[in-house]
Amino acid sequence: MPLKTIDPEIYEIMRHEIERQRTKLNLIASENYASRAVLQAQGSVMTNKYAEGYPGKRYYGGCEFVDAAENLAIDRAKKLFRQNISMYSRIQGRRRIWQFILLCSSTGIR
Repeated sequence: MPLKTIDPEIYEIMRHEIERQRTKLNLIASENYASRAVLQAQGSVMTNKYAEGYPGKRYYGGCEFVDAAENLAIDRAKKLFRQNISMYSRIQGRRRIWQFILLCSSTGIR
């Protein structure tokens, strides 16, 4: 059942937030807008799976598709940033990406 049917009040609040984001300029870096593709991925069935640990070494079973998705993300990140996305925290990942960006800008790598 769609959210609009289950909880029309929350649906309406979210609709207003979508409109706000669509029509207003947000200059807060930590509130960057996610693309439709990112929103779809985050709202996918992958959200239902608890997958603590590293691919192939999870604490719970049934993670083969989460492992496949994470391994693909790791391969893509390594290729793009020479980086592994499996960090202890987001802060570490962001810091490494910023280090890479700063390295590129200071050495002229494009």
